[in-house]
Amino acid sequence: MIAHRLWPAMLGLLLPGPALAGACASLRPGWSAGTQATGWSEMLHYFSSVPALVLILATALVIRFRSQWGGLIVTVLWSLLVFLVVRDRFGDDPTGLRQSAFAEGCLGSPTLFIAAVTAICVATILYTAPSGRQTSR
Repeated sequence: MIAHRLWPAMLGLLLPGPALAGACASLRPGWSAGTQATGWSEMLHYFSSVPALVLILATALVIRFRSQWGGLIVTVLWSLLVFLVVRDRFGDDPTGLRQSAFAEGCLGSPTLFIAAVTAICVATILYTAPSGRQTSR
């Protein structure tokens, strides 16, 4: 008889809820409970980080001066940032903190960020590539 009364309470402990908010508080301190992280919010989160802002500025300068070597450097740096994002999101998680945060809803998929960075890198390489009008003397 008592087991029937405890069953809903035990089931409630297994479901994601406010008990897991500690994971979100440590991974995303500014996250407000009850809101679901989407691909757009993840993209905004990653693009508003300091390394991404520096790379956006560097990419703008590379495109402004049409520097081939600069284009290569910022593309490699963007690739490094994507690697770090993917490793952070999908790498080893021995504590289960990221999985808890994903279940709680404060972490979303970084797919849109990766796609946007890919488009930036492709555009940078294509824009800074040689024009093909080389003259030989």
